[in-house]
Amino acid sequence: MSGPRFEPVRTVRAYERIVEQVEQAIESGALRPGQRLPSERDLMGQFSVSRSTVREALRVLQSRGLVRSRPGDPHGAEVLPFSPDALQRSMATLARVEGLSLGELVQFRMLLDGSANLLAARLRTDEQLAEMEAAIDRMRATLREGAADGHDAFSAADVAFHDAVARASGNKLIQICVEVVRSIVVGLVADRLAAEPDREALMRRSIRHHEEVLAAVRAGDGPLAARLARQTMYDYYADHVPAAERSPLRALLE
Repeated sequence: MSGPRFEPVRTVRAYERIVEQVEQAIESGALRPGQRLPSERDLMGQFSVSRSTVREALRVLQSRGLVRSRPGDPHGAEVLPFSPDALQRSMATLARVEGLSLGELVQFRMLLDGSANLLAARLRTDEQLAEMEAAIDRMRATLREGAADGHDAFSAADVAFHDAVARASGNKLIQICVEVVRSIVVGLVADRLAAEPDREALMRRSIRHHEEVLAAVRAGDGPLAARLARQTMYDYYADHVPAAERSPLRALLE
């Protein structure tokens, strides 16, 4: 007899059903950040399950960054605002387990930063331009002062600039992905970047790039702002990417 082949059914545990329903309530907006779930005792009654089943569901929800829970809290678990931390952990795991290459990550960051710059040039506000300028000012000040912890302060200002650009794009998903991919890429090449022989020259080049991007964003020149982002990402990371993986990166420069 011909026909579709079916897979054996999977037994769904009770705590998984609780997790599904709470997730659906959060996704639909029925539960909002700052609100609390019913107490453990109330959840036991509503779901007709044991305390251990409720606590297992709460542990899963907490591990996903959806709630903050303390066993026995009479006020119930608190629904948390969305955080990119869980997405970052998932993508970092994907990079390690699935063999996602540094070249693919850098290429994705080139696409993200280019899109963020393009949109920022069209949609930025005067306040957001001021944020970008302030971040560059902090980068310049750090370079001038040459403090012992200058690299950390410089990196923080650099991140602040890109975060301001991402916010100016007006797209929350771009903001989240820029933050996540940046942290993964920097983590993978941190040791090699730290070994840079002329850190001051690298910082000066970085400041010039940020000044060029700010000028393009201020002028509303989206294509130029996007091109600058892609070129800078390539210049900064290409030497750390295996030669065989560089051609897809160069394709974004054409």
